Amino acid sequence: MFHLYITLAYIIPNVYVFFRIKNLFITKRYRRWYILVYLLTATIYPFTERFSHGEMNFFISVLSNISGYILPFFLYLFLSILLFDLLLLVNFLFKIVPSETRKKFSFRFYTLSTIIILSIAVVVAGVINLNTIQVSEYSVAVPRKHSNVNRLRIAFVADFHIQQNTRLGFVQQFVRKVNALKPDLILYGGDMIEGDRENETTEAIESAMRNIHTKYGIFGVTGNHEFYGGQEQGSFFRKAGITLLCDTMVRIDNSFYLAGRYDQHFKQRKPLNEILGGDSLDLPIILMDHRPIKLSDVSQPSVDVQFSGHTHNGQLFPINLITRCVYELSWGYKKIRNTHFFVTSGLRLWGPPVKTAGKSEIMMVDIHFE
Repeated sequence: MFHLYITLAYIIPNVYVFFRIKNLFITKRYRRWYILVYLLTATIYPFTERFSHGEMNFFISVLSNISGYILPFFLYLFLSILLFDLLLLVNFLFKIVPSETRKKFSFRFYTLSTIIILSIAVVVAGVINLNTIQVSEYSVAVPRKHSNVNRLRIAFVADFHIQQNTRLGFVQQFVRKVNALKPDLILYGGDMIEGDRENETTEAIESAMRNIHTKYGIFGVTGNHEFYGGQEQGSFFRKAGITLLCDTMVRIDNSFYLAGRYDQHFKQRKPLNEILGGDSLDLPIILMDHRPIKLSDVSQPSVDVQFSGHTHNGQLFPINLITRCVYELSWGYKKIRNTHFFVTSGLRLWGPPVKTAGKSEIMMVDIHFE
């Protein structure tokens, strides 16, 4: 059903774009070519979506890779045409550009070329943004209680969505960058792996991720995509040197507690109070939960810091405006009562390999115990 909704959301704006471009810019001489080129290009995504599940031949595989860029391209083509229509409305009211000028071939050609180039440029910028790992740094203070340490440096990452076509070079870039930050602790917030099949790429990635070094260890939780792909038992996490916390809590070096929750897709997910034990704890509490939901409820117990992912910050503008309405915190940092909440936009993404909202992010959080 999800893919059906995406396909409908793709087709309906495309109908608008098709007719608006045809009526605004295409002369009768070129309309047959326009119809042919537009339909061939626009049908790549629904065609590959229909045949890309399961084993793919070389032709379908190539089209599937292309369709990942076609989807955001038509999104920004739609937004550009919509903006142009708004400008036409302004022009109708104030008569800035005469109608004779707008009917000229040169005006049509250069305007349409600008719209297409602008849409392509946004997609290219989104590809570059996706493949550029950035560090977001934060610093917060929490009650020390009986902790033995003054400061804790945490690197937090979520939504890696590792699959067969994930580039090993990107993973190695991540490993180098996170090691250079010298964190005391690394946390993975779920949706790290797609599917349950082992292949050479997955094994190489697992090996690369074992080269990360920390003082207190590397921990993670599962997300909804581990549930979809049958990785809820955490075989990838074990091989990558990541300790899974599944509705459990551990005491680390008499300095802090670290808890991790199942994603809400898991029916056996425990209430938070049951995970924390219900009693007043003598050390600061750090919590991982894949989805940033019910933040006000989380801030009621004694949780000091929570880390989440899942939202991708919408991934594509203007979808990030929707996620801001859906989630109390869709990206960044927010303090509610005495709890500090962090939501990352993700290290990679799921779906089109383009990111125009948010960034490929490592969250670096320095916690000071006072």
